[in-house]
Amino acid sequence: MNKLGKKKDPFFFIIDFEFTKAIIFNKKQLSSDKIMFSFNNYSNINNKNKKKKIYFKKNLVSFQKYKKAFNKIINEIKKGNTYLLNLSFQTEILTKSKLKDFFLNSKAPYKLYFKDKFTVFSPETFIKIENAKILSYPMKGTIDADIKNAENIILNDEKEKAEHYTIVDLIRNDLNIVAKNIRVLKFRYIDKIETNNKNLLQVSSEISGDLPKNYNENIGNIFEKLLPAGSITGAPKKKTIEIIKDTENYERNFYTGVAGFFDGKNLDSFVMIRFIEKQGKKLFFKSGGGITSKSDLKSEYNEMIDKIYIPC
Repeated sequence: MNKLGKKKDPFFFIIDFEFTKAIIFNKKQLSSDKIMFSFNNYSNINNKNKKKKIYFKKNLVSFQKYKKAFNKIINEIKKGNTYLLNLSFQTEILTKSKLKDFFLNSKAPYKLYFKDKFTVFSPETFIKIENAKILSYPMKGTIDADIKNAENIILNDEKEKAEHYTIVDLIRNDLNIVAKNIRVLKFRYIDKIETNNKNLLQVSSEISGDLPKNYNENIGNIFEKLLPAGSITGAPKKKTIEIIKDTENYERNFYTGVAGFFDGKNLDSFVMIRFIEKQGKKLFFKSGGGITSKSDLKSEYNEMIDKIYIPC
């Protein structure tokens, strides 16, 4: 990434959750059949593809299994080992549709289909770099948009408020490692997401900082220092990641990693959430949410389920 960035050669990249696997390729290496993407202004999708309805059933993780993991996290919080942890599970989905169908028939700011191994349709930016300014948009807080006064409820919920403050503070500290003049430009604004099941409200913030003009020579270093993304780990980051690995008992792999594109001048990247992975002949949707001392077991379980959707 440093080498290509220094030459200002455009490239795409996909990095897994643990920063142990990185796939980096230039435009010439892209195949619209095996690798398809749509990252805001960058896309190789054939717009002639016809939309069709996607149906699937959720083979849900049992409430008891979730409860066991949840209680373990609460115990770690009580010990002071973490104060925010993003707990996730993988849910088998039963469908006649293929991975590519999910990709082609979903709508999201960031979409990626990779070699019939996984697809992702993410609403969450990781970092953008524009004119040597680095921008991050941490996303924390989700609610059913059809609930009466949903916006007021989510913005005034003490647990959600504390969780969002924590993540914004974590991201500010992370950006401070690679940039100067860190500032919060927008705090806790609402986005509406339309899905195949229900509409959701999502709470985000916008944080900015200044990079050196020659930042392109150190793109790889920047990502190495920032990953994994704070919004899908928790705080404090290092210890929280250890607890995640000990609790989840499955491989996140590329789920909650990042992907993006450098066009030779500016960079756009996203967190790989809303993620379906193919394992053998089965499809698994990976989802989760942030756990704090104020978390309610049933609410967190339902949030994990609510995030199993196709944005349309």
